[in-house]
Amino acid sequence: MNVEAAELKKFADAAHGWWDVDGAFATLHQLNPLRVQWIESLAAVAGRRVLDIGCGGGILAEALAARGAEVTGIDLAERALKVASLHALQSGLNIAYRLSSAESLAAAEPASFDLVCCMEMLEHVPHPESVVHAAAALVRPGGWVFFSTINRNAKAFALAIVGAEYLARIVPKGTHAYAKFIRPAELARWARSGGLDPFAFRGLHVNPLDRSMRLGASVDVNYFLACRRPT
Repeated sequence: MNVEAAELKKFADAAHGWWDVDGAFATLHQLNPLRVQWIESLAAVAGRRVLDIGCGGGILAEALAARGAEVTGIDLAERALKVASLHALQSGLNIAYRLSSAESLAAAEPASFDLVCCMEMLEHVPHPESVVHAAAALVRPGGWVFFSTINRNAKAFALAIVGAEYLARIVPKGTHAYAKFIRPAELARWARSGGLDPFAFRGLHVNPLDRSMRLGASVDVNYFLACRRPT
């Protein structure tokens, strides 16, 4: 499958901390409101069938379910899915979590979702283009697909790895590998080859000093891409 054993182990070992807002996934908790804001600025969420690819412990999935979406979350990290399921139960949210790859689900249930999200996941798999194409296959005509990842350039290396992992320690050391970062042009090309129309890019700006985050125009480091599947 499109997965590396080392990546699965890394997230499995940290699974107990998914909902610790001051722990290893603190940055995702801080980022999550901006992710939801970006999605809701372009697409209606309430009443829609939504898929979260690489859902991990369910941070984004729960936020979308709380806004009225019918959410399915998939991941290949079984321990993370168990944490996600338990936390959803405690939160009173009905979320369907499944141990599955995007590619497998796309083969079994094509064009099944109104919105597909794949956030902070592409830079952790050996073949990200395959995940992009699976996401394109999973969304219904007229639906939206949202990606987020990290650009590949000297500035991104300096800020996302040296700055974030070693200096500010916003994320644990070893979280990212520079070679797996993805240039916006590459992601847009994969989206088009999968049958999606890239709609808008948006940058995520992180201040390593106070760890504040905001959305902006520059896609030099962290960025989002919203796409639509033609009707």
